[in-house]
Amino acid sequence: MTMLSRFRPDEFTMAMAGTVTFAFVLPCHGTGAQVFAGLTSVAVALLFFLQGARLSRTAIVSGACHWRLHLLVFGATFVLFPLAGLALRPLASGLLTPPMLLGLMFLCILPSTVQASVAFTSIAGGNVAAALCSASASSLVGMAATPLLVGLILHSHGGFSLTALRSIGFEMLLPFLAGQLLQSRIGGVVQRHRTMLGLVDRGSVLLMVYAVFSAATVGGIWHQLALGRFALLVAVDAALLAAMLATTALAARRLGFSRADQIAIVFCGSKKSLVSGIPMANVLFAGPALGLIVLPLMIFHQLQLMACAALARRYASVSVPTFEPELFDRQGA
Repeated sequence: MTMLSRFRPDEFTMAMAGTVTFAFVLPCHGTGAQVFAGLTSVAVALLFFLQGARLSRTAIVSGACHWRLHLLVFGATFVLFPLAGLALRPLASGLLTPPMLLGLMFLCILPSTVQASVAFTSIAGGNVAAALCSASASSLVGMAATPLLVGLILHSHGGFSLTALRSIGFEMLLPFLAGQLLQSRIGGVVQRHRTMLGLVDRGSVLLMVYAVFSAATVGGIWHQLALGRFALLVAVDAALLAAMLATTALAARRLGFSRADQIAIVFCGSKKSLVSGIPMANVLFAGPALGLIVLPLMIFHQLQLMACAALARRYASVSVPTFEPELFDRQGA
């Protein structure tokens, strides 16, 4: 029984698997989809509000000034990922259809996701301040960098995604600033109720998974390609994710980053943003093949959530954060 318990999935991973299954069997659509979209936005806003209330200004400044960490994350996001995509293209061209291959390259030049990077870094006990600054900066820079890279690598025309920019502003930046303004008053309360913060972390991820899988199920995107081709795409995405997780972990360790910083680098440098990617794809690409172009991103998004959920729990089970006392102002502790 003890040996079996070692290989049993943790509760969060099981909850995510159940959420995916539920989205396949009973996806939300119509008014229900609008309700879940609203709930997801509220959960994300609450997550960033609590992070703003939790982190002291000293920690935020320290995170923002952590230039070595940010440089490594940016290098992984906008240099290593595109190079990995170019390396995979000759092999994948014989396995995937042209729209799927285009979507794979598009995936590789997207910015990092903010919500999941911060949530998983928090769950794992990593440097949340640095993760928040790095992932947020990646998303903002990606508004310009991704269309530019699309033009250079894919020979397509690009533009800015105002939808993603508004999402960053209203769902992430403003709630975080509001939490910062109230940090001296409620920071101690948030610290004493860390379970609540953990529930918001996990809840926001589960809502994102259900909403995304529901939209794909309702849209019939899973019926647009043969099962064998779909399996090949999953395998290519999984190989790409595994390579980036291993590369960021190895680079962070070899460059002498602390364990908390290594966690932030792995979770920020190995992810791609579905929230930014879908609006950008609508701007950068047009036509009936759009569904297959975004399919690699959708699959990668689900794989990264599943893999990072297990990885975050593993980090949390062995990690003892040493930077936590610095996250809070003395008067708020």
